[in-house]
Amino acid sequence: MNEIKESDWKLLRKLTPTALDRLSKRILDEISLASGQQSKTQHQRYVDAYKIMENGDNEMARAFNDLKRSTAVTKLSLMKYMGLITAEELSEFSEETQQKVAARQEVFR
Repeated sequence: MNEIKESDWKLLRKLTPTALDRLSKRILDEISLASGQQSKTQHQRYVDAYKIMENGDNEMARAFNDLKRSTAVTKLSLMKYMGLITAEELSEFSEETQQKVAARQEVFR
């Protein structure tokens, strides 16, 4: 069964905005670095920033779109794999959910 306990679902819903903010910051930091490369032309920097935004949007969709109890373990596993959920935050979930996430981490490697 892929669904998670109600308490874990509530915790995931609580942590999701933080994880989303972390990914947004990461993407914006990458764009800032790319746009500040003075050795490149304005157009090259624009293209680099566009690619970063496009890739970031795909990552965001993969981790956060269609978040529901039946997809929660997969989404939580992706968030952990992407570094958006800390080990300390993950430790707040039930042992059962932590084990499911750990098992799925192997798939992403």
